[in-house]
Amino acid sequence: MAEENNNTISLESIASNFDLEKICIPENIADIKITRSDVSRPGLQLMGFFSCFEPTRIQIIGNAEHSYLSSLDKDVLYECVNEFVSKNPVAVVFTAGLEVFDCFIEAAKKYGVPVYRTKEDTSHFMAALIAYLNLKLAPSITRHGVLVEVYGEGILILGDSGIGKSETAIELVKRGHRLIADDAVEIRRVSATTLVGNAPEIIRHYIELRGIGVIDVSKIFGISAVKDTENIKLVIKLENWVQGKMYDRLGIESEYTDIMGIQVPTNTIPVKPGRNLAVIIEIAAMNSRLKSMGYNTAEEFNKKMLSQINFPQ
Repeated sequence: MAEENNNTISLESIASNFDLEKICIPENIADIKITRSDVSRPGLQLMGFFSCFEPTRIQIIGNAEHSYLSSLDKDVLYECVNEFVSKNPVAVVFTAGLEVFDCFIEAAKKYGVPVYRTKEDTSHFMAALIAYLNLKLAPSITRHGVLVEVYGEGILILGDSGIGKSETAIELVKRGHRLIADDAVEIRRVSATTLVGNAPEIIRHYIELRGIGVIDVSKIFGISAVKDTENIKLVIKLENWVQGKMYDRLGIESEYTDIMGIQVPTNTIPVKPGRNLAVIIEIAAMNSRLKSMGYNTAEEFNKKMLSQINFPQ
């Protein structure tokens, strides 16, 4: 069962993450939440055009905007800034260590608008901020499963409780791979083709083994055995072996799992005593990488078989 989340992020968290200098902070700063991943440079708005203004976006004042404001007469500057700030943008950030105008601070205090400053140049800061917001605000769900990184491939292991997902993950960690999440996997759709998974903070780096209990993977195997996030490239579905059921032996048929509208390549692995699931998943990860590079082993094998069948006698 998947649990859907509606994500927001506090403005304070963003300021802390990017080490923003506080210029003007209103009393209700703890209540201000960011809900959009896009940001704006208010060029037209500083000239009085507000028809397409989105106050829920973080506003960036870079060199171009600052130069324009600096060119205005004092009275015009005051009127321009006051009109802009009165629209209550969720936050304003001056980049490149630019001077914050006194009238801007005055207007910000009047209307309760947070103002920050960063030494980073505008393009680098905007790119980093948008990437950060895209990740934090992406639509998300929580799935019951295990997420591991195997040979650089993010593999989401699904299956009924007790089928051996956590035990398989531990075996993979012992073989040099990394754990991202056990039991609950938070999945974010950060683009039309990309899913990113991580563990809820409270269970991050922990894994539960029946009969032993909860263990801290980072403490037992070292910090290199865990990772906070990973793109999901492949789904492995573990199911109990059913005698008589026909399983795909060549891998020609493509199977996919729909996660938030994205079709993720999937392998269904039947489980029975004696099967080394960790090794099988390693092979699946390597095969997935080959496919992403344009080589499909099953298709190549099928072509060879057909060429032998059609070879003239």
